[in-house]
Amino acid sequence: MKCVGLFGAFEMTPIATVRDVFETNTFGVMAMVQAVLPRFRARQSGVIVNVTSSAALAPFPLVAAYTASKTAIEGFTGSLALELEAFNVRVKLVEPGYGPSTRFADNGQQRMRGLVSEPYQSFAQACFAALAQPSAVTSESDVAEAVWRAAHDESGILRFPAGADALALA
Repeated sequence: MKCVGLFGAFEMTPIATVRDVFETNTFGVMAMVQAVLPRFRARQSGVIVNVTSSAALAPFPLVAAYTASKTAIEGFTGSLALELEAFNVRVKLVEPGYGPSTRFADNGQQRMRGLVSEPYQSFAQACFAALAQPSAVTSESDVAEAVWRAAHDESGILRFPAGADALALA
């Protein structure tokens, strides 16, 4: 399933863009869960692993709409985990950190045009500079490992941070 990124000043972000982000990152996840639940419930087993973001672990500037879409899935997943316990269906969260080696930002280029304009330009430049020199990052293998651990975990653990930066935030 695809995730939609968004980086920019919320003030400059059209509500249609916010809806687009929620349509994929939030409602897309919910639709997928609804599609698999009848079979999981009927067979009394299954695991749902929703992937959010370390943006849900701590506030970051210039990603308000994106963070809101991911935080919605955090709340949804926590509630769903309790709801599905009676059917032996486990629900987990994977929270990846910043992955500069991925092409994640590429899917948002068109959507982000014009979202960092004056008076946010100097503030955004400082944010971009900090992102260019991260102290810790997340690799694709970090996320894959966290998804594997979440899918095979039979404890009551809900959240699985992925990557050194996400682990530090958690």
